[in-house]
Order: sequence, then structure tokens, then C-alpha cells
Amino acid sequence: MLSKIMSEPFLEPILRWMRLQRVVSRIAPNSTVLDVGCGRAAVFLKAIAPRIAQGFGVDFKVDTVEFKNIKTLQFKFDGSLPFADASFDVVTMLAVLEHIEHEHQILQEIHRVLKPDGKLIITVPSIWAQPILEFLAYKLKIVSEAEIKDHKRYYNRQKLRKVLVGETNFRSFHHQYFQLWMNNFCTVVK
Repeated sequence: MLSKIMSEPFLEPILRWMRLQRVVSRIAPNSTVLDVGCGRAAVFLKAIAPRIAQGFGVDFKVDTVEFKNIKTLQFKFDGSLPFADASFDVVTMLAVLEHIEHEHQILQEIHRVLKPDGKLIITVPSIWAQPILEFLAYKLKIVSEAEIKDHKRYYNRQKLRKVLVGETNFRSFHHQYFQLWMNNFCTVVK
């Protein structure tokens, strides 16, 4: 495990920690949480495990494992999520939506699996981050080059509002930029 962390580009764990700190306070105690794109180690779910009722993580990189109140499922999105309607209080997508080929499909599925009044929490890079992330990845090698190459799109407040509220019918749009306007933090409600 330590070798995996050590082989990670220098800035990756710092950026991940900053995203997680912003999200944790938005999740009510004893919630049932789905983390879409939980990553190989499901770091976020493990961090919040003591305060939630149940956590599920899906990612094509993660092994299918069950540990206490956390369950991970190796899963590649094919148009539907493997959960029943209205299953979760909270769904998180932390630095994931920009990697998804069909953003509208995944957002419709998230809407489906959220309980009424359930919350979707998203972090995505802003449109201003692209040249900086490319410089950090390709020139300085302190963020993952593979991750940056895999970005399909970047977002600003208007683009997020359009896709989340206008196209997917979420409500209660709340948005903030963070990390010097390089990232978007957004919550919406079903």
C-alpha cells in the first residue's frame, strides 16, 4: 500500500485531501452514501465510514470488497447503475464527471438512485484549470498525466447549472469555486 502511495505524483494526495475536506461536512450523520468513481482504494468512503450508516463505492479500478459498513464494487458504467431506485441519501462524484464519456446518462442514473430530497455532491475542474493542470502533469510531473489526458471536459458555474438543473432536473443548485477557482464544488438535490 505504501508503495502505491509513494508512486503517486506528489500533488495528487494533497489535491484529493483538499476535495475531501470540502465534502465531508455536507454529509449528514447516518446517511447511506454512494461514491461514484471511488478510486482504487475508496479513500473517501473509508474516511467517512465512522459517521455514515452505509457506504458503497463503484469504480472500474476498485476490487469488490466488503468491510464493516463499506462495500466496493468493481464496475464499469454501461448506462445503468447496479442499485434500486431511491437507494441513497447522498451520491458523491469527486473529480469524476470530467472523465465520464456520457455525462447525461450517469447523471440521470444518479438522479434515479437518490432518495427524494437526496443530495448529489460533485467536484470537477474549472475551465481555468486546464492549462495549469496540463503544465503540472506534462511539464512538472506532479499530477497524474494519465488522469489529465482522460479529461473529456472542464466546467464553469453556468455549464454545471445547465447539465444538472436544466438537463437532469436536480434542484437547489449550490456552487462555489475553490482552490483559487481551479475547481468547482457543487451540490444539488433530487
